[in-house]
Amino acid sequence: MSAPSSSQTRTTQDRYYTRVSNEPALIERAEPTVWGSESSAGMYGAQELHGHAEKGFSQVPQLLTPDEVAGYAAELDRLATDPLVRADDRCIVEKKSDEVRSIFEVHRISDAIARLVADERVVGRARQILGSDVYVHQSRINYKPGFGGGGFYWHSDFETWHAEDGMPTPRAVSCSISLTENYPYNGCLMIMPGSHRTFVSCVGETPEDNYRSSLKEQEIGTPDPDSLTALANRHGIAMLTGKAGSATFFDSNCMHGSGDNITPYPRSNIFIVFNSVENACVEPYYAPKRRPEYIGARDFTPVC
Repeated sequence: MSAPSSSQTRTTQDRYYTRVSNEPALIERAEPTVWGSESSAGMYGAQELHGHAEKGFSQVPQLLTPDEVAGYAAELDRLATDPLVRADDRCIVEKKSDEVRSIFEVHRISDAIARLVADERVVGRARQILGSDVYVHQSRINYKPGFGGGGFYWHSDFETWHAEDGMPTPRAVSCSISLTENYPYNGCLMIMPGSHRTFVSCVGETPEDNYRSSLKEQEIGTPDPDSLTALANRHGIAMLTGKAGSATFFDSNCMHGSGDNITPYPRSNIFIVFNSVENACVEPYYAPKRRPEYIGARDFTPVC
């Protein structure tokens, strides 16, 4: 796989170039995955941080108590049925069923989720992984109801956040907190362990207002089959199952996705993206303009 040629419409010295070449490329990551240590304030020990650095993710089996899970599940139901929330641009519906798929910037809509974001069990781990104060780059609820909850195709979040939000490097971590049981068969999160070390440069220019379609079904910024096959053959695929209340922290450059949910069992989660304050976003690298702030924040105030 080759880098862009001088004859192409846009060239760049950016290490993580994407959407500017007619051919995809696999680019090795330059930055570390874990910036802090076990001596940093946080809840991870040395072995857990080492595992996170190696695999690109770490799981916390019981981050929330059963009572907390019930409370947040009720909050998700309230938000999904609130007509004002449904009418808000931050609410994304399924392409086929018109059911609620995601609600963005949810920590600004819900006081309960705002408190969860600032909970040391959550933000403390993010600070420890990133080795700095952090801010919320994005928050959302993902609903995946039974009998029709749509999947998320294979992608690296950093590819989109770099191209469309102007995130300089992959010094960000996502926290996915499950509010339902995650089975192998109800659209659980799948990650290629170790894939965070390789950036996949994608083909296809970013169209104007790409987010309007990509939040329902992403097409631009998705890896090509050959690159996905190479990463899968190299790293394998982990299916991240677990009880309600469990959490997964994963690196922004992990190759991940999830399938459609055709079972009767719903799968919903709270999703929080923490970015280092030392990695604050600039202008988009490969998009005509910034995405709305409810998708890619421009308020870099640290969580405290």
